[in-house]
Amino acid sequence: MFQFHDPRDWFFRARFGMFVHWGIYAINGWHEQEHYRLGMQRDAYRRLASRFNPQAFNPDKWLDLAEQSGMRYIVMIAKHMDGFCMFDSAVSDFKITNTPFKKDIVGMLADACHRRNFHFGVYFSALDNLHKNYPRTGKGHESAAEPGDEPDYDKYMQFIRAQVRELCSNYGKLDMFWWDTNRTGIVDRSVNALIRNLQPSCVINDRGWDEGDFGTPERNYDKSAYAFEAFARPTEACESIGSQSWGFRKDEDYFTPHYLMRRMDMMLSKRANFLLNVGPDADGLIPPEQARILQVIGRWYNRVGEAWQDTGFSCGLTANRDVILTSKNNVLYVHLIEEPKTTSVILNPINILPARATLLNTGEPVGFDLNRLPILHMEPVKTALRLYHLPVERLINELPVIKLEFDRPIENWPVVAVTGQETSTAVQ
Repeated sequence: MFQFHDPRDWFFRARFGMFVHWGIYAINGWHEQEHYRLGMQRDAYRRLASRFNPQAFNPDKWLDLAEQSGMRYIVMIAKHMDGFCMFDSAVSDFKITNTPFKKDIVGMLADACHRRNFHFGVYFSALDNLHKNYPRTGKGHESAAEPGDEPDYDKYMQFIRAQVRELCSNYGKLDMFWWDTNRTGIVDRSVNALIRNLQPSCVINDRGWDEGDFGTPERNYDKSAYAFEAFARPTEACESIGSQSWGFRKDEDYFTPHYLMRRMDMMLSKRANFLLNVGPDADGLIPPEQARILQVIGRWYNRVGEAWQDTGFSCGLTANRDVILTSKNNVLYVHLIEEPKTTSVILNPINILPARATLLNTGEPVGFDLNRLPILHMEPVKTALRLYHLPVERLINELPVIKLEFDRPIENWPVVAVTGQETSTAVQ
């Protein structure tokens, strides 16, 4: 298991967090990169701030939803690449306290988290498309230069450091600093050193000026994240409930809860944390459909979550690649990561009977036996552990997880030499 052996170890206990993409882009409800993707002029984009007045924002309602869903930390957009600050920055006038709302949203959320002992973190874009000193490199996510720009890396970094210092000094304990979009390619360890000096228990991701504390595979862009092996370093996978955007989108195409459960299961089983994003609307409300999806996922996670608490990735125990296995001590968890094709699961070459088998989704017992199976007639071991009569049709909209309790420790069991995506033995 990963450990930092210092206060940052809260990260490994938390496992599941809420990501919140929210800013003035919620007004038009198209995408959080509206300014960049639509090629908007900066003055036109800046005028959105005069219309931002989220009177319905209540941080406790966000945290209620997060806690009900099993989440134990929240990461809020302090500043996206559009340069708009959701906090009261002394070095920028493009900020929440200069809108009709006037209140410091990062401060309000931080206070609520501290009051409720909920871990709090901020997202901060290394790229600020509206800052005249930003040194454009011609890389992705950078908007076009405009008259009056004065590219100057040193001056820009003075600005960045000033805002980092504000976030790390003005909002109490900060548990996570989530960098994004450093397009300069420059390594400067002093930037994260500043954060560590001001916030010793803060974990830092790998998208800033050095490799940070943990990796951040996003959506399904990094195909290596789907390999049947555990992550080699601390990792936090991130995904959004919306398939088109991370911020609020009026006409969003939402992922199904089952798809998100599958994504979440794969990442948690491989020892990563999972950060699931919502995009509040311009009033500060998490839209009902987003809340519903999160509640569905939360009900599932709260029932099966023990399968990822202090467990190891144990897929090497079976040749069946329709399932993921996690384990600890004498307990093996079977995750039906692929949609079940039959009402049984065959875990060849495991040929040891458990003492008990329980479907965590419902708490009901699962049938099991050691069965000489026709499908194994070419295998060295022709008898395998079979879990049968699974209520897969009843669970069509969620991912089944089965708990197997054995009379002996699992750590010394033989590992199957399998590579790639072997054909499952669940059905042929």
